[in-house]
Amino acid sequence: MLGVNCSSSSRGRTYQSYSLMLLFNDNLGEPIGGGLKVGFYAKSCPEAEDIVKKVIFQTISTTPSLAGPLLRMHFHDCFVRIIDKAKSALEKACPGVVSCADVVAITARDVVSATNGAHWDVETGRRDGRVSNITEAFLNLLPPTANITILKAGFAQKGLSAKDLVVLSGGHTIGTSHCTSFSNRLYNFTGKGDTDPTLDPNYIARLKLKCKPNDQKTLVEMDPGSFKTFDQTYFTLVTKRRGLFQSDAALLDDSETKAYVQSHAAAVGKSSFFKDFGVSMVNMGRIGVLTGNAGEIRKVCSKIN
Repeated sequence: MLGVNCSSSSRGRTYQSYSLMLLFNDNLGEPIGGGLKVGFYAKSCPEAEDIVKKVIFQTISTTPSLAGPLLRMHFHDCFVRIIDKAKSALEKACPGVVSCADVVAITARDVVSATNGAHWDVETGRRDGRVSNITEAFLNLLPPTANITILKAGFAQKGLSAKDLVVLSGGHTIGTSHCTSFSNRLYNFTGKGDTDPTLDPNYIARLKLKCKPNDQKTLVEMDPGSFKTFDQTYFTLVTKRRGLFQSDAALLDDSETKAYVQSHAAAVGKSSFFKDFGVSMVNMGRIGVLTGNAGEIRKVCSKIN
């Protein structure tokens, strides 16, 4: 993921967005972080969130395809440049005050807002780690082939619930994915040249028109027709067996996650999904954070001081 060209690719998941946070944090073992609060920079840098918002809204207005990667906190060169752009503006206004980890958290919220989605109050007060360990960050990623048992266990390990899992999966309503993340479902699901029986056959036919065997470049919309708009239609697709990834389909294999998917598959579920998404993003934003005097405040987000 590091070193790829700027694109709207989104191989990972929304619930993996904490992985980039791990590049800014050292204490990967702690699931819940204390010392965070809404309005942490109210006195030290009162315009902090407005500065980040301006950069992100300008970016999304000119390049809306970056909404998905920014929300999922991918390791794109373009993503790093955008975060560094926001950080540069913050350094001019409030030198050495706002952490890169907080910029990432605020960015995720503003990307959702910029795509007509939810808005929530972001807890801030994070510090940046002095180690950027991409290998360890990747080890924390849950693959798109994960079943519901692996998904729930992975979330529980980080102090997140089954509800957090299904709610944050709803972030797949924006963005795109490379064919490689789901091509096994189209061509070789069990190693016998077969397709995934949990994926709608008509959808498989459509996907095969876009994704040929061994295609590593083509991008596919995760929420066809509204992939640039944050809404609840992802859940509608999952109920129709048109979730792009195995991990999407897996949400129907658990009674709690299935109930949430089904109850939010209609337009009436939009407002409660938006509210829940904000709550789950706050929960995820507490994972493994550094606060107080730990770590540092990076001057440039792409490298330690």
